[in-house]
Amino acid sequence: MNNDVKFAVLGGGSWATAIVKMLTNNQDRVGWYMRNDEAIEHIKSQKHNPNYLTSVEFRPEQLVLTSDINEIVKYADVLIFAIPSAFLVGELEKLNSSLQEKIIFSAIKGIVPESGLIVGEHFHEVFDIPFENIGVITGPCHAEEVAMERLSYLTIACADTEKAELVANNLACSYIKTSISKDIIGTEYAAMLKNIYAIAAGIAHGLGYGDNFQSVLMSNAIREMKRYTKRIHNLDRNINKSAYLGDLLVTGYSIFSRNRMFGNMIGKGYTVKSAQMEMSMIAEGYYAAKSAYNIKENFSKKVKTPIIDAVYKVLYENKNPKKVFLDLTEKLD
Repeated sequence: MNNDVKFAVLGGGSWATAIVKMLTNNQDRVGWYMRNDEAIEHIKSQKHNPNYLTSVEFRPEQLVLTSDINEIVKYADVLIFAIPSAFLVGELEKLNSSLQEKIIFSAIKGIVPESGLIVGEHFHEVFDIPFENIGVITGPCHAEEVAMERLSYLTIACADTEKAELVANNLACSYIKTSISKDIIGTEYAAMLKNIYAIAAGIAHGLGYGDNFQSVLMSNAIREMKRYTKRIHNLDRNINKSAYLGDLLVTGYSIFSRNRMFGNMIGKGYTVKSAQMEMSMIAEGYYAAKSAYNIKENFSKKVKTPIIDAVYKVLYENKNPKKVFLDLTEKLD
């Protein structure tokens, strides 16, 4: 056990709960920040999160629980953010403790709507955190399966290999296998893009397209992801690795995928607003679609992204999903 370095997770949702569960296998004490005081009291008395992954049992004496973000920042050396990107800026505004000297890892898989930056870039630009102190936790890993202790794989990306290994070693356990990568920009953009593609898969399913079309959609999505990430950060990355293709597949196909569920509702006739209200969880792909579209519109050299374009038209231009996807079928191969 490496208990010299203190870890904390920021967020009270299913992914935050799953990460805390992983860390408790390797750490005697784990910091956990969430806004909800009632949930904190419930965890202390009933030993589980009342709102997410309720089957996961914790030992309260192992947890440093707080609803004060400054307290948790002072406590930990490694801060793992698992707050939905739409709420991140609001939470960070409460900070008066310094993030300098802290190791920041993002498990958010989204874009910060206010800045239009991926989370790592946001911390670098706004808080002046050096890139070697910023990392990403990504890979085909649904929180619900972590709760059931089903074998899952994570990729930990950081410019500083030692820090990637530190986080990887503290997340790894009998049901979590970890690998490390230096492609922090590519993995984080891929994690954001796959949520958009999962919404597309959901819309297609809701409209009545079958498995045959879904496979063509996913095949085109991974190629589109490759073109997009190459334009963002030209690196010789293997797009077929689990951090890219694996994450795309599980998000596009799984019953646990909230982005697919969101798209499915829209395909079935829900308005964007009503689908959002119906869901208890945030579909990160909704915000990602706008940001990804705006970012690529500013590329000096245009990149072909028919799937991102289609999802953007449905979500932000109120275009008819049936018509948009009929057009999309002509652009795929």
